[in-house]
Amino acid sequence: PGGVAVATILKSPGAGVRKAIILLAAALVSAIVHYLTIHFDVHNFNLGQYIGMPEYMNGIWYLSLMTIGVGFIAGRGGIAFIIGGFVAYWFLSPMLSAMDAFPVDTAGQTIDQPGPLRLLLYRPLGIGMLIGGAIMGVILASPLIVSAIKSMQKASQVSTGSSKDEMPIKLLYFAVFGAAILLSVMAIQSVETIGLVQGIAMALLGTLWIWMAGIILSEAIGRTNWSPLSGMTLVGITLLIVLTQAFGMGQEESIIAALMVGAAMCVAMSQATDLMLDLKTGDLVGATPRMQQFGQCAGAWLGPIVVIGVIYILDKSHGLGSEKLPAPQAQALASMIDGIMGGDVPTQKYVAGAVLGGILSAVMGGLGITVGLGFYLPFNIVLTYSLGTLARELSDRFKSKTWSEEFGIPVAAGLIVGEALVGVGDALHIVLAS
Repeated sequence: PGGVAVATILKSPGAGVRKAIILLAAALVSAIVHYLTIHFDVHNFNLGQYIGMPEYMNGIWYLSLMTIGVGFIAGRGGIAFIIGGFVAYWFLSPMLSAMDAFPVDTAGQTIDQPGPLRLLLYRPLGIGMLIGGAIMGVILASPLIVSAIKSMQKASQVSTGSSKDEMPIKLLYFAVFGAAILLSVMAIQSVETIGLVQGIAMALLGTLWIWMAGIILSEAIGRTNWSPLSGMTLVGITLLIVLTQAFGMGQEESIIAALMVGAAMCVAMSQATDLMLDLKTGDLVGATPRMQQFGQCAGAWLGPIVVIGVIYILDKSHGLGSEKLPAPQAQALASMIDGIMGGDVPTQKYVAGAVLGGILSAVMGGLGITVGLGFYLPFNIVLTYSLGTLARELSDRFKSKTWSEEFGIPVAAGLIVGEALVGVGDALHIVLAS
């Protein structure tokens, strides 16, 4: 959906002044609404408490016009994502309540609050479904993957116009081999106790996980515009810690090594989603994939440098982990590491989710990933997203698909852009004010 939004913006001046005006008007409305939510610090609306909905059903709506716009553009492609969230909170939660089967904490207290319940139950299940769905998808699509690689190899040997649309296939092999070497060097240099064999083992595992997670992330963001990057990073670091522990390394050394390699894996995996959006946008506006791929390779070094500078400024001004910058993903990673070291890994939930995700993907291709994403993400996002999907269905049925494409999608694109620009502006304000 994000690729469609960007392509709509790029094409709107050439498609007519009317589309450009519609897009800009929607962007202005979205920007104003998002500014107000930031200014008054009101990002959610708890409708459930006003209509008597049980708290475990999580009737909280995310106040975001951008999310509605994403749901509108995704249309039916995001229905499975919505189903996953509704199954988790409006089917499983009531069933757990009726059976008095909610999980309990170490103090014996029942965990039926939406936030803790998601972290303890639905998020691990969602991660498992993402992984299981991806593995099953790779198994089912393996003949197509092999055929695609062979066709790319053949195309590179023939000097035709089509072969010049893509960068040489040899660069892919070089990149995979180079990534494995760099990860090996990072692992070996992270702590003194890691030898060559351990470093190579971590690099091979990291390279394999980058490839697998890249499939999951690309499909998830391609269908819904949301990426479970943090979950894939947590699983990758978990696997690395387990591997280092198998080599008999100490806890501190294994954590440092896993975090160093895991950080590189996270950056590499994020590039999969970035490239997915770029190629989607380029296809819609008639760009050449080769030039886009070259631009990605040429500019990949710039992002980390800029981000490191921004993080340094934010840490000096507000302090990472403070009340203003709580860094929830870092806290989640720290909690996960504590759980691994304490032997408290939700293995059963991962396995159960993987089995379910594999079955869903075997029955309907890609269903395991999108349904798993509905389990993984906060339900307030799913609820608001469903409004956009519903609006698309209604406009297609009662207006026309042409009306949705000519009027609805520019409006949705504007909603995405307006909120995104205000978000960027707010971040810049924080940096400059520091």
